[in-house]
Amino acid sequence: MNKITAMRHWPTSNFISRNNMAGMPAINTRRDVTTQGPPPIPTPQLPIGEPTIHYAFNVPFASDLAGPDTEDILHATTDAVLRWTHPVEAPDDVPVHALHVHVMNLEGLRQLCHSITTNPLPIEAHVLSGTPKNARGLVTTVCLSGPADLVYQTREAILNKTPISLRCTTVDVDGNLVANLAEGVLKKSVTDFLDETSRFCGVDIFLLGPKLAPVVDGLNGDVELRRDQRWRVAIYGDNMSAEHAKTRVLIHIDQLLGRVADSINVDYSVQQILIGRNRKNIKLIESSTNTAIYFPPPFLSCYSYCPPGATRRGESDVFITGENTQAIEQAKYKIHEYLTRVRLYVKDVQITPAKLDSVLLTRMDKVRKIAENNNTHILPPSLGSMKNVARFQALENLPLERSVRELMALVGQFYTATWWISHPDNRQPMPTPNDIRTMLSDICANSEADVKFDNRCFTISGSDEAVKTALAVINDIKWVNQSPQSQIRVKIELANEHKEFVSGKKNGKINKIMGQSNVQIIFDTFGEYNFNIEVVTHSYEAVKHGLTLVEQEMPASISFHVPDQYHKRIIGIGGQHIQRIMKKHSVFVKFSNAMDRGGLTREDDDSRVDNVICRTPARNAQNLELVKSEILEMVSRADSEFMNQTVKIDRLYHRELLSRLPEIEEIEKMWNCKIVFPSTEQATDELTVSGPQWLVPKCIDSFLGMVPDKHEVVMERTPTLIRFLESPEFVQNIVPKLKTQYEVDVTVHENSEERAANGNPSVTLLWQFTRNNAGGVSDAMDFLQGEFATAGVEPVFIRGALSRPKPDTFEEALPYFDSKLLQHAPAPVATDSPTKPSFGEETARERSSLLERLRRPGSGMSSISSFLDRRKNSSHSATSFFKGSSNVSKSSLVSIESTRSFNADRNPWNDSGVNLADEDSGSPWPSAVLVGNGIGNNLAVPHHGDMTPRHAARRSDDSGRPSTSHSTNSGYPGPLVPFR
Repeated sequence: MNKITAMRHWPTSNFISRNNMAGMPAINTRRDVTTQGPPPIPTPQLPIGEPTIHYAFNVPFASDLAGPDTEDILHATTDAVLRWTHPVEAPDDVPVHALHVHVMNLEGLRQLCHSITTNPLPIEAHVLSGTPKNARGLVTTVCLSGPADLVYQTREAILNKTPISLRCTTVDVDGNLVANLAEGVLKKSVTDFLDETSRFCGVDIFLLGPKLAPVVDGLNGDVELRRDQRWRVAIYGDNMSAEHAKTRVLIHIDQLLGRVADSINVDYSVQQILIGRNRKNIKLIESSTNTAIYFPPPFLSCYSYCPPGATRRGESDVFITGENTQAIEQAKYKIHEYLTRVRLYVKDVQITPAKLDSVLLTRMDKVRKIAENNNTHILPPSLGSMKNVARFQALENLPLERSVRELMALVGQFYTATWWISHPDNRQPMPTPNDIRTMLSDICANSEADVKFDNRCFTISGSDEAVKTALAVINDIKWVNQSPQSQIRVKIELANEHKEFVSGKKNGKINKIMGQSNVQIIFDTFGEYNFNIEVVTHSYEAVKHGLTLVEQEMPASISFHVPDQYHKRIIGIGGQHIQRIMKKHSVFVKFSNAMDRGGLTREDDDSRVDNVICRTPARNAQNLELVKSEILEMVSRADSEFMNQTVKIDRLYHRELLSRLPEIEEIEKMWNCKIVFPSTEQATDELTVSGPQWLVPKCIDSFLGMVPDKHEVVMERTPTLIRFLESPEFVQNIVPKLKTQYEVDVTVHENSEERAANGNPSVTLLWQFTRNNAGGVSDAMDFLQGEFATAGVEPVFIRGALSRPKPDTFEEALPYFDSKLLQHAPAPVATDSPTKPSFGEETARERSSLLERLRRPGSGMSSISSFLDRRKNSSHSATSFFKGSSNVSKSSLVSIESTRSFNADRNPWNDSGVNLADEDSGSPWPSAVLVGNGIGNNLAVPHHGDMTPRHAARRSDDSGRPSTSHSTNSGYPGPLVPFR
C-alpha cells in the first residue's frame, strides 16, 4: 500500500513513465512526455516475417582448473590421472585448458551441437572456442539459429547436459584413518570406497599427502606455518556432483571414527528454515545430541546436470551420524518436533528470465548468503527454463521482505540493452547467417554477455560491464556503424525507493543529463520492488555519455554498526550534529533503531546489524568514508569498528566445542562478540568471530583457551638425561613451575619405535597446552634448556626442537673478516614446532620417504606410481574461469550485499536534498582492443587497476544497487572513471 501512496504523490515529471518494455502494448494510459531535451524517440516496430532468430551465449567451462601436483598423489580413481595431468612429453608452457578433461568436455559439447543441427527440427547449433586478449583461458561460445521457442529450449538442454563450472573441493583426513603408516600402505577398504564413490557420483578423486598450513595463535595474530598432519581427499567434478561426493566422504570418515550413520527425509523447501539463521537451530540439535547433520547443497533443483552413469543426490535426503542409534533417534525427534511448529510465509516474485540465469551462473554464493542471513528458503527456477518467478519462504514476513529486496538489489547488477537498425545502409549487404554467427560469437567471447539477433535488432543481457563492452564491440561492426539510423536502449534496474534520489528535485538531474548528452531517459515502473531506467538515443557516443552521467547519479552507500545508545549523541539536539556532517560532505545519513528492525526481541538485532547507512550520488562517493570516520569518532573505542576475523580449529573438534555452548555464550557476552561455526557440509576448519575491533582479539584468546594442543620433543636417551628427568628436582619443582609460569604441562614418554640416527633409543617430552598459550612454549623450552645446562645435561634432539633466533653477530655485515672474535651463528635446527616452525630438508626427506613407502611394490600403489613417474603437471594453481568484471563496478559504489536490510515497509530514501558541484565527465568510454574475425576494426578494453581505497577494519555493506564485483572486501570506489 505504501508503494501506491508514493505513486500518487509522484511529481509532475519531465520524462516518459511507462509500464512495459519497448514494443509491448502499454498498460498505463497516462503518460508524461518530456518537454525538455531532444524530441521523443518513437518505439520501433519490428517487422514480422522471418521467424528465425540467432542467439549466442558463453558456456562457462572452468577451463583454467588445474589438476593436483603429481608428487602429492598417493591414490587416484580410475583414469583420474589421465584426465587431470599432462603427459610427460608435454612442454612446460602447455596451457591448462589442454588437459584431457577440458578437451573432452569441449568435444562432448561439439558432438551435442552437431546432433542438434542434424536432427529434423529447424534449428542449428554451432560451437566456437578461442582465447580473447581481454579474457583468461579458453572461451567457448554456442550460437543457436532457429525459431525462438526452439532456441530457448535448446539452450536449456545444452546448459543442463554440459559439465559447466567444474570445481575442486578438498576434505582433510587423518593419515591413520586411510593408511597403515608403520607399514607404508593404504588401507584397501578406503581405496575401494573412493573408487566406488567416484563411480557413484561421477567425479574424480585423489588422495593427496599432507601440506604446510598457516595457523594464527594468541593475541598478537602472528601467522605461523605448521605441517598439517592430515591428508587431503581432493574431489574434481561439477558443483553438485562434487558436493554429493564430499558428503559421502565426510560420512565415511565419521564411520571410520566409530560413528553410526542414518538418514531422514525432510522437505527441501523447509530445510533452510530448519537450519536457522547462522545455523543456530541445527547447531543446538547437534550439540544436544552429539550428532553431525548433513543437508543437501542449496539450489540443487536449479541444476539438473548429472554425469553419465552417476546417481544424483535426492533433494530430501538428510544424513545424520552419531555415537549410537539412540543419539540419532533423538536428533530425528528434535527435527520432527521443530518442523511441527513451522508456519511459513510464502511469496512469489517476478524477475527477468535472462537475469535469473545470470544469477544462477555467477552469483549463487551471494544468493546463498542472503538465504542464510535471513533464514529464508529461496527457490529460483531451473537454469535456462526462461521462467520468471522465484519463490521465497520464511517464518516471518519481515525477513522474507528483506530477502526479496536483497535479491532484487543483486539482480540490479545486470543490464539489458537493445540496438535496433531501423534503416540499414543499402550500399552494405545484409550479413549472411554465417556472418551473423561469427559476429555474435565475437561479441560473446569479448564481453561475456548473451546476445540475440532478430530482425536487425541486437538484444544484449549480462552484467553492467559485459553489456557496455558488448555495445562497444557492436559499434565496431562496419555494417552497424554505417547504418544511417538506429536506436539504442540500455535498461538499468534499480529499487523503487531510489527513484526520487536519481531523478532529483523536480526531475532536475534527469533533465540536465538529457540536455547535456542528447539522450532520452524513461522511468519504467514494472514491479513491486524495482523499476527500469532506460537510456534511449540514436548515437552510440550519446549513449556512452548519457549512461555514464546516469550511473554517476546512482545511489552509492556504505553501512556499518553503531550501538543504539550512541544514536542520540550523534544526531544531537534537533539533529544539529548530523545535519552539520551531512551538509559538510553532501551525504545523507539514516539511523535505524531496534524498533525499526522489528522489535527489541529480534534475534541478534541489537548488536549484529548494520544500523547506520550513508548514501550519496556515486560521483560524491569519496566522501562516504569521511562521514563514517566522523560518526565513529563519537563512539567509544570498544564499541566502534565492528570486524570479522577467522580462526582455524580442526573441524572434528568443532563437535567438542559445540557440546560446550553455554561456555561459548558466556565468552560472547563477556566480549560482545559472535562466534559462528561453519556448516557441517563445508568441512572447513575456519570459524568466524565478529565484534568490535578492540574486543575481537580478546574474544579469540578466550575462545582458544578452550582448544587443547600438544607438541612433542623427541631426544636421544642418555643416562644423564634419564637421571635428570627422574630426579625429584624435575618432578617436584621444574614441572610445576612450567605449569604455573608458562601454562604448559610436560610429561615424559618412551616410544620404542622411534630411534636416533645411530640406533639409540629415544625419550619423548609431551608438551600440552591450550591454543592461546602456544606462544609460551618457546619460553618454556628456553627455561628447560637452562635447567639442562645447570644440571650438566646435553640433550641430542631428534625432532621437535624449537629454533632459536639468530643472534646479531655482524656476520652479514663483515663477511670478509675471519676473526675468532666474530662468532658464526649456528645453523637453525629443523623443527616442526607449533609456534616457530622451520621446515627444511629433514621434513622433505620425511615426507618423500612416506610417499616412497606408500608407492613401493606390494602396497597397491606400484601401478599408479609407475604411471605417475611418466607424467607431470604443468600448473599448481586453479582459479575460476567464469566470472564478472575484474574490478569493482564503475557505475556503483560499494556493492557488497547487505547482511541485513532496513525495514521493508519504510521509504526514507527520497532526494538527498544536496546539490553537488558539476563535474565534467570527460571522455566517457576508452577505446579497447578486441579479438574479432574480420567483421570490424579492433577495439580495446583495457583492464584498469582497482581504484578502490579499502578500509580493512571492518566490512561496509551497500543496501543500494550492488556492483558486479565478486570481491567480499569492504570499501568504496574512488572517482568514477568512464566505463568500458
